[in-house]
Amino acid sequence: MTIEAMLKDFCAAVERRDGAALSNLFTEDGVYHDVFYGVFEGRAKIAELIEDHFYRTARDFRWDMHDPVSDGRTLYARYTFSYVSTLPEANGKRVGFEGVSIMRLRDGLIASYREVANVGPAFVALNFAAERVCRILAKEGAALAKDPTYARHLA
Repeated sequence: MTIEAMLKDFCAAVERRDGAALSNLFTEDGVYHDVFYGVFEGRAKIAELIEDHFYRTARDFRWDMHDPVSDGRTLYARYTFSYVSTLPEANGKRVGFEGVSIMRLRDGLIASYREVANVGPAFVALNFAAERVCRILAKEGAALAKDPTYARHLA
């Protein structure tokens, strides 16, 4: 499967709420690090992320990957992502943001997925209170502080 086909299948699986199809793009021990929901390990948990977590407070997802770059071991792609929020404070608005997907590949499958995303515009569109945004961003900061690649920046 080409990188472009994998990314197309990835986005299409999320858009149609097909956790099994998405999880089959991952290795058996694959890990999905979601910017909102955290870490999901293994195909069953990855399928659960899509079917249960993503669609719990949202519908009508749209996900597009742009400008993929890969050396065969790592894949980077910029993305645009949106959904209609069913949270009460969002009033049924479509909200979105952009980010970068970072995937480690093994044997033609995704071994690890993580993302860096500019979620600020989505928080504003969702009408989140400032305190809620601060809590979410503090959680992201704490996760970054635990990342071994960031250790030198803490010294």
